[in-house]
Amino acid sequence: MPSYDYPFNERIRTLLRLEDLFVKAQHYLASDHELSHHSALITLFQILDVIDRTELKSDLLQELDRQKVVMDGLRGNPAIAENILNEVLAEIETTASSLRATAGKFGLCLRENEWLMGIKQRAGILGGVCEFDVPSYHYWLGMPAAQRQHDLETWLAPLLPIYDALRIILHILRGSGIATHHSAPGGSFQQMLGMAKPAQMLRVLLSDKFACFPEVSANKYAINIRFNCQDGMQKPRLCDFDVEFDLILCNL
Repeated sequence: MPSYDYPFNERIRTLLRLEDLFVKAQHYLASDHELSHHSALITLFQILDVIDRTELKSDLLQELDRQKVVMDGLRGNPAIAENILNEVLAEIETTASSLRATAGKFGLCLRENEWLMGIKQRAGILGGVCEFDVPSYHYWLGMPAAQRQHDLETWLAPLLPIYDALRIILHILRGSGIATHHSAPGGSFQQMLGMAKPAQMLRVLLSDKFACFPEVSANKYAINIRFNCQDGMQKPRLCDFDVEFDLILCNL
């Protein structure tokens, strides 16, 4: 069942963007083709741009520490599997330790690599990494795939604690809500929110039988969802049929 996540604040929006970039980087890295490795490096540069926030490390650590306290409070609850709880706590502690062990700003060692930063600067120019612009990069792309993979893994490794942390946080966030079933007559849906604690993210789950996708406009007061259809490369249009879907409001 396709699902669509919509963040309510900038912090969750950043985590979702980073999750998407890390997944793509690892996918490209797993390939042997030089163009996939080029895409992996460009995605790595995008990760560097997104994490260029001094508060990201403290945000992740604070949330991990808060979740650890919450999880500790579940000990002895007969509805909670003790062995699974211990695994989650161990993963949180290991990830938090890795984050704390990261000295200085995330990605500092990459930013101090003049060759990488030269390529990053050229990559910001349309067609700026052609072989006649950066012959050293063209030479690197011609190296054996195993060497390129080793280099990419080395460059990505200092950033993986970020991915581990956000993966835990988003997993907890996505599992925090309860699905409610709804219908959108003619593709339109609206719901007022009266929650004491504002949601941080909503999820829309659609059955495969509905050939459409949601466009969400939401804040702490109301949710508006417009289900659109798209025929080929034409501009999306509002569905002319009722859409059944599940809605989940998530909160940490």
